[in-house]
Amino acid sequence: MDVNEVLLPGVGLRYEFVNHEGDRIGVVAQRTGDFEVVVYPVDDPDQALPVFRLTNEEADTLAEILGAPRIAERFADLTREVPGLSAGQVEVLDGSPFAGRVLGDTRARTRTGASIVAVVRGEDVIASPGPGQPLQAGDVLVVIGTRDGIAGVQSIVQG
Repeated sequence: MDVNEVLLPGVGLRYEFVNHEGDRIGVVAQRTGDFEVVVYPVDDPDQALPVFRLTNEEADTLAEILGAPRIAERFADLTREVPGLSAGQVEVLDGSPFAGRVLGDTRARTRTGASIVAVVRGEDVIASPGPGQPLQAGDVLVVIGTRDGIAGVQSIVQG
């Protein structure tokens, strides 16, 4: 699917694509961090009809909801395409030295070369967690790297 990116001086960026029904959909990423989803009428491609507005936090939540079911599928595709790359899951156990601490404290990527690309907490998926992401017992970390790197993350996180 082609996504066009248009710079809106003083406003931000607009991303637009045509859906399977022929509607032109746009997402305006404003400099303020807010987002606006718009639809363009077929007869007037210059007039955007607002659908809804989202704060940065609301946009992240919507992205997680829409993207969560595909995260594992895309990582599986990636690991098939790149020899030596694997995806794994590491659970943060009750006795883990990192339960109640932030992800950056593990220094997992520096120590193993493997990347923690998501944290699954119950029904929620936290995609692309930053180093300040708190970890809790029961979290499942989605890890991408070599088999040894994934095993190293497990060893670190589980003590």
